[in-house]
Amino acid sequence: MKTSWMKRQQLLGYVFIGPNMIGVLLFFILPAVYSFYLMFTDYKFMNPNTRFVGLANIRRMLTDEVFYIAIKNTLIFLLSVPVSIGLAFVVAVILNRSVHLKKLLRALYFMPYITSGVAVAFVWMLLFQPSNGPINGLLRAVGIAHPPGWLSTTASSMYAIDIIWIWFMLGYNMIIYLAALQEISGELLEAAKIDGARTWQTIRSVVWPLVSPTTFLLLVTGLIMSIKQFGIIQAITQGGPGNSTTVLSLFIYQNAFRYYEMGYASAISWALFLIILIFTVVQWVGQKRWVHY
Repeated sequence: MKTSWMKRQQLLGYVFIGPNMIGVLLFFILPAVYSFYLMFTDYKFMNPNTRFVGLANIRRMLTDEVFYIAIKNTLIFLLSVPVSIGLAFVVAVILNRSVHLKKLLRALYFMPYITSGVAVAFVWMLLFQPSNGPINGLLRAVGIAHPPGWLSTTASSMYAIDIIWIWFMLGYNMIIYLAALQEISGELLEAAKIDGARTWQTIRSVVWPLVSPTTFLLLVTGLIMSIKQFGIIQAITQGGPGNSTTVLSLFIYQNAFRYYEMGYASAISWALFLIILIFTVVQWVGQKRWVHY
């Protein structure tokens, strides 16, 4: 009787997870397997003459100058992740205290994360406008005669994208940190206060170690999300000027849907997968040294 009940519960569990597993199979696993096959072909969209080319796409990728530019830009883009996490932690600590209009401020910080990417792109293009934009206008007002060209120059465009991404992700990271901060026992904070610890000492020695699992979560998901991100960059710069904002995900998009070279785009996609895998493994191994559960 008990065995029959357990079998019914097991079957019910399969029924609940079935639709999700079908979705994963159809939209993730099968496309990934097909992409792996395309990597060894010269398949182009709507071209029936597909040939097996072996490692030709990989050799082309390893000799493509734009590929290495995209890797460099991707690494620069990833610098925004720890900066955004650090700022979010500071904001979360402040908003976790008794401050005026606390709920309104939380909503305002989180709002960019749920805003349309096209709207974000349009607003920041206006803000970063080099001649008449408000940011450069403010810099000139404080005495900087030659402010950066931001999105209009190859030297500063990728760093301008970093600023936009830090601003975009700040609210999400802050909300996650707030949830973690509110789980910290008040008795621990009170004990630190009784022992004579100052506010910054309590944050450094008590609060920060206790939220380290949250930091690890945000770091892993943030790096993966940033490596795969291309929508905002596509909307703002389309990878320019001069490939200075072309990241790997955008490079894949351009080859697949602008030049229709699906085989070459698949090779770059698997290179991107290996980079994500390496970053994730390094973080997973390294977290044993600083994450406290």
